[in-house]
Amino acid sequence: MAKKTYRPTRRQFLAGSCAAIAAPYLRPSAVLGAGGRPPPSERIVVGAIGLGSRGSGNLGAFLGRGDVQCVAVCDVRKNVREARKSQVDGHNKNQDCKAYNDFRELLARKDIDAVLVATPDHWHTIIVVEACRSGKDVYCEKPETLTLAEGPMMVEAARRYGRVVSGGSQRVLGDYRGIVDKCWKGELGPIQSINVNVGPLSQPCNLPAEPVPEGMDWDMWLGPAPWAPYNGARASGSYATGGGSWRSYKDYSGGGMTDWGAHHFGGATFAVDVRELQPEEVLYKQANGAAFLTFRYPNGILIHHNHPGRGNLDVEGTPGEKRAPKPIPSYGGNESSIYGDFIHCVKTRGKPFRDIEYAINTMSLCHLGIVAYELKRSLKWDAARQEFPGDAEANRFLDRARREPWVL
Repeated sequence: MAKKTYRPTRRQFLAGSCAAIAAPYLRPSAVLGAGGRPPPSERIVVGAIGLGSRGSGNLGAFLGRGDVQCVAVCDVRKNVREARKSQVDGHNKNQDCKAYNDFRELLARKDIDAVLVATPDHWHTIIVVEACRSGKDVYCEKPETLTLAEGPMMVEAARRYGRVVSGGSQRVLGDYRGIVDKCWKGELGPIQSINVNVGPLSQPCNLPAEPVPEGMDWDMWLGPAPWAPYNGARASGSYATGGGSWRSYKDYSGGGMTDWGAHHFGGATFAVDVRELQPEEVLYKQANGAAFLTFRYPNGILIHHNHPGRGNLDVEGTPGEKRAPKPIPSYGGNESSIYGDFIHCVKTRGKPFRDIEYAINTMSLCHLGIVAYELKRSLKWDAARQEFPGDAEANRFLDRARREPWVL
């Protein structure tokens, strides 16, 4: 039997139309885009995952944009996610923001265009890859990766699923523009080298067990990291990298080498125009009992780490020789911040200033340096194969085991 299709009679249609006309037709001014704010249909709908010290700041930056609508927050700490929900609700002047403990529930929402990821580092790659698979664009806080092997996973996911994925170092352009301008304008002649001073490396964590605070999902906080007892210092979001924060410990971060290294090496690779490359060699050296590194690029450019007698982003040019100036890349759409650059690219599908591939090339320096310091020797690096050629000992550092079910 053929299925009947319901069609209203003319009388029913007119009755419904009259009822609609008779009812007051009121819309909040925000829906209409009052005050220069775009209507909801033209805003980028955002969810935020990981809302501690840095994540909270990032959230505030996105909320400050009229073309962004935040509708969901996620954190494994009940007090944090409820506080951020209240912040978003207060901004939106409603109670619609949803708060999640599990990021997978947020990513499952079809109404979200993009996500902010500002969890501890050991979670970044899993969430970014899953976000791309879920059709979301991603702004990921630095340091983007915990291991060398994670970088290509992020880039591949972004390219396969056609997503805009931006790394989160606002300092690359914001702090280092002075030296970038000199290099790109040719004022220093052909560039020979640049130095980065940053540290320390992360360390093992053997803190004693403490009671898990009420409302904290400690197992979810650990996620892919090895099981360990809760300790307030272990889970602290403090910006310290010498102890007393997750940024200090190997299971969750690369310490200052990756945390501040993402900024400083990012600025260095931008200044000397090797953002699209990875080094081919890491030279381990010592002077007066102190170790330092030199990364050699295929084009001959050198980036030093903690070179004796040289300051941070200290450039060695070629005095007396000329170098043709080049246009300096900047944020897209005349935006003044890395957040605006990301949102602009979400709208236009352009490549963000800190495109994930640039960010991963920066992170490769940090992780290659860590391996060289751990082994106390020089290393060859095959960027195409993403391995240390013929070096089984070094290749054991490419990646690490992840606690089930959090595998990649």
